[in-house]
Amino acid sequence: MLRRLQPRSAGTKGPGATTEATLEASSPHPSASVDSQASTKPLLRWDEVPDDFVECFILSGYRRLPCTVQECLASVLKPTNETLNFWTHFIPLLLFLSKFCRLFFLSGRDVPFHHPWLLPLWCYASGVLLTFAMSCTAHVFSCLSLRLRAAFFYLDYASISYYGFGSTVAYYYYLLPGLSLLDARVMTPYVQQRLGWHVDCTLLIAAYRALVLPVAFVLAVACTVACCKSRTDWCSYPFALRTFVFVMPLSMACPIMLESWLFDLRGENPTLFVHFYRRYFWLVVAAFFNVSKIPERIQPGLFDIIGHSHQLFHIFTFLSIYDQVYYVEEGLRQFLKEPPAAPTFSGTVGYMLLLVICLGLVIKKFLNSSEFSSKK
Repeated sequence: MLRRLQPRSAGTKGPGATTEATLEASSPHPSASVDSQASTKPLLRWDEVPDDFVECFILSGYRRLPCTVQECLASVLKPTNETLNFWTHFIPLLLFLSKFCRLFFLSGRDVPFHHPWLLPLWCYASGVLLTFAMSCTAHVFSCLSLRLRAAFFYLDYASISYYGFGSTVAYYYYLLPGLSLLDARVMTPYVQQRLGWHVDCTLLIAAYRALVLPVAFVLAVACTVACCKSRTDWCSYPFALRTFVFVMPLSMACPIMLESWLFDLRGENPTLFVHFYRRYFWLVVAAFFNVSKIPERIQPGLFDIIGHSHQLFHIFTFLSIYDQVYYVEEGLRQFLKEPPAAPTFSGTVGYMLLLVICLGLVIKKFLNSSEFSSKK
């Protein structure tokens, strides 16, 4: 009964072609028949849409193809299989927009919103808001056409990489300077006492500080390339690949994890400790749903509109960023108490602008390719 609901292999003939051939054999005016059926049946089943639009284990709730912009916008209030994909990121978008407006304009600090000390926060905030905005856009307008569908999801992947690098910028200025792990005056005697090594950690720590942003930049571009490539037919497990490559930039937070193992981070900074580990718990849960495709894998068709894995993935990624915002804000408070040298424009916004250019070139390259796939 059930057609293959895994991503198609190269050369597979989609259901759109099969349906068209059947209509040609049974009707003298197949195009008129298709248009009539599309207009009278706005929500379709998996065997009524092109193969490139079928999602794994989702049997119903598909929108008519192609939709107009007005139809796409109207669909956010209809029970389609994309509706809650939109709302589970649109509501967080509004919440974070309110949160960052309060941080920048209504916090009661003496620091104006345009002060260089807040440049890393601007980078981080733009990443968070862009990620949720692009996710909403991709899910709403994914049925305009096959090419636009691919373009929107390429932009979605790029925005996640942009957010990941923005997070690293905020960590670099607000969180890492307060770690004992990156203080040579603490680490040198610590290593000598615990390991018996007479090593000066100054150069090693200086090298890490010099390399962390360039390495995070390269990872952001590489992850976007890998995720865009995963939409082509060569990739058998796109969800697992994307989950893996987006874990890589999270390694930039390893110093915080090591700090909690080597020093009393819970006692020194309980806000960072609690929210940091809870964030990574949410991320593990989100990755589980994204890769496993549970619960729709267990009961295909039952969770098409409400409760499928992509919606759960959205919810848990929102919770992870919600916790992250709290400890970034705490890091900002500590930074403003005894600020070191002010962040530079080139070391914050300059990096982000350069990343936008690089990600734009990556997306342009893939859009010039003729290979598109539906894999989210």
